[in-house]
Amino acid sequence: MTVASPKNTGEQAYLDLCERIINEGEFRPDRTGTGTKSLFAPPQLRFDLSNDTFPLLTTKKVFSKGIIHELLWFVAGSTDAKVLSDKGVKIWEGNGSREFLDKLGLTHRREGDLGPVYGFQWRHFGAEYIDCDTDYTGQGFDQLQDVIKKLKTNPYDRRIIMSAWNPPDFAKMALPPCHVFCQFYVSFPSEQSPEPNTSKQSKSSSRPKLSCLLYQRSCDMGLGVPFNIASYALLTKMIAHIVDMDCGEFIHTLGDAHVYLDHVEPLKEQITRIPGTFPKLIIKEERRDEIKSIDDFKFEDFEIVDYNPQSVIKMKMSV
Repeated sequence: MTVASPKNTGEQAYLDLCERIINEGEFRPDRTGTGTKSLFAPPQLRFDLSNDTFPLLTTKKVFSKGIIHELLWFVAGSTDAKVLSDKGVKIWEGNGSREFLDKLGLTHRREGDLGPVYGFQWRHFGAEYIDCDTDYTGQGFDQLQDVIKKLKTNPYDRRIIMSAWNPPDFAKMALPPCHVFCQFYVSFPSEQSPEPNTSKQSKSSSRPKLSCLLYQRSCDMGLGVPFNIASYALLTKMIAHIVDMDCGEFIHTLGDAHVYLDHVEPLKEQITRIPGTFPKLIIKEERRDEIKSIDDFKFEDFEIVDYNPQSVIKMKMSV
């Protein structure tokens, strides 16, 4: 088992979990026909997001462009895979292909129409889904804006949750959500805690810290989980900017944590590598004051600094 620098115990915990799943996991058939080694509900993974730290794995190169574009696509409420493909992000093409949609009985959908997946649930929960080209402005419940409102007005609320899990819509989706819901939590330095039942803060050099906990029901450790870690860390960073807070932690709770059988050998190679220091992600200074809403963010607003990953490790995506 490799030993990480104390600065990157988060990535080492990820590698250790991959190794444990490979060595101890139960073999399970799966919907893709590939087969997995699986553990249920392993220990949480935790990542410190303070000081602009961005948990982008260093033991292999991770597709940061895809992470940012996909998250902005979620935030926009889009469900059209072609929007991402046009930006060079093809991670949803398999699930949006004509063959895949027809196999699900979604023959009436145009290619690339994924149905009411993540972005639709985040921004229009409960609305009636027609197709990816329909304008849903004002329809359904905007969970993302509700999270931001609660963080601004009642940061002690225990219901600051955003969920993509909507069973009545599953039959309309190309893929039910794997990362199911997230909860946000605000920590206040003791000298800065709001008075009970208010959100007013005293003057202090320390700002409140925003943390995010994700529950993920289905966790593809080789390809998906590194993406999900960075994506929700970025989402936390974006929301923290809007509500004028610093970042605390990203905590990842995993349900079915699995390694596809064709990922075992690539992961064995990755496990031998020593993690480096995580990079930093910053919102460019010239745009910080202009970004006042979650919808104001653009791809160009983000800069990843000091990312020095080891070489790419190729793994096949199962659909």
